Amino acid sequence: MPEVAKEMEVPKRILLGPGPSNVHPRVLKAMSMPLIGHLDPEFLKIMDQTMELLRTVFQTKNRLTIPVSGTGSAGMEAAFVNFIEEGDKVIVAINGVFGERVADLLRRLKAQITEVRAEWGRPIDVSRIEEELKKDRFKAVAIVHAETSTGVLQPIEGLGKLAKENGALFIVDTVTSLGGVPVKVDEWMIDVSYSGTQKCLSCPPGISPFTVNERAIEVMKGRKTKIPSWYFDLTMIEKYWGSERVYHHTAPISMIYALREALRLIIEEGLEARFKRHFENYKFLSEKLGEIGINYLVEEKYRLPSLNSVLIPAGVNDKDVRKRLLDQYDIEIGGGLGVLGGKIWRIGLMGYSSNKDNINLLVNALKDILKK
Repeated sequence: MPEVAKEMEVPKRILLGPGPSNVHPRVLKAMSMPLIGHLDPEFLKIMDQTMELLRTVFQTKNRLTIPVSGTGSAGMEAAFVNFIEEGDKVIVAINGVFGERVADLLRRLKAQITEVRAEWGRPIDVSRIEEELKKDRFKAVAIVHAETSTGVLQPIEGLGKLAKENGALFIVDTVTSLGGVPVKVDEWMIDVSYSGTQKCLSCPPGISPFTVNERAIEVMKGRKTKIPSWYFDLTMIEKYWGSERVYHHTAPISMIYALREALRLIIEEGLEARFKRHFENYKFLSEKLGEIGINYLVEEKYRLPSLNSVLIPAGVNDKDVRKRLLDQYDIEIGGGLGVLGGKIWRIGLMGYSSNKDNINLLVNALKDILKK
């Protein structure tokens, strides 16, 4: 039998990179449940339950709170193709790779972009966004809550109110924050938010949790032009997830099973308890790394507990250490992206992967490798 046709053998890794995170056995078990049709009455019930669980985790009452079929990047596309038209003016906050991606997408949509930038590893100065809002009328303000490329947790409280007062939508990337730190969609007046399943939700990648309030839906309905994407057209997708149940596309059934179970695990743990666990494990990691002389890129008050960006010690080869961690210890961590390539390691403590046993294994492995 040729090698390619043999049964797969996949190593068991400790996933402590920027995503995916390890998945709870209950989630894997849920994925193995029998397939049923995407319009089967029993699956429609599962869809409703998944939406309700998502509302709890997003801390929202938004009717249109759904999993978009596709990864977090699919959620990003859906968040902009539905609400932004050619010529619309949008403020984009950029302090890492994922802010850059939003700007790239908006350029493809031929929007007029005003960039508010910060050095990678630093938060955006919100007062600069306020200044821009005073100068002109904008369709939206877009910002990344948790910048995965740098480990910055961006303060966004008050920005939604500011955007609304100036007639702009507030669109927030919560890919690496949802389920790991508070994301208060209603309280923070977030109009549109998208996330990913493979980070703090500890679900395999493949769908994007997504929520939209009625204010944004009215903006979408008032468009002058047709939504340029068929696949991400929310005017059609909402009819499948809503009471009409009009067929749009075949939902990723097994992934919906997985997400439902991952969300159940979060509800069982409790949101506050989960946030506390992520924070306490980040503090434990920072103490352990400090003992072996590894420091953080980000100022303490802006650190993202679920994604720790740490400076690579002088004279240490980034790729060599990460390869040894993977080959000798079955531990994955991430390297830096863009201008931070070769300068930082990105250590994820997300969802099911966020525990002290994993931290001790990683720090002891790093200690051994750095000695050698």
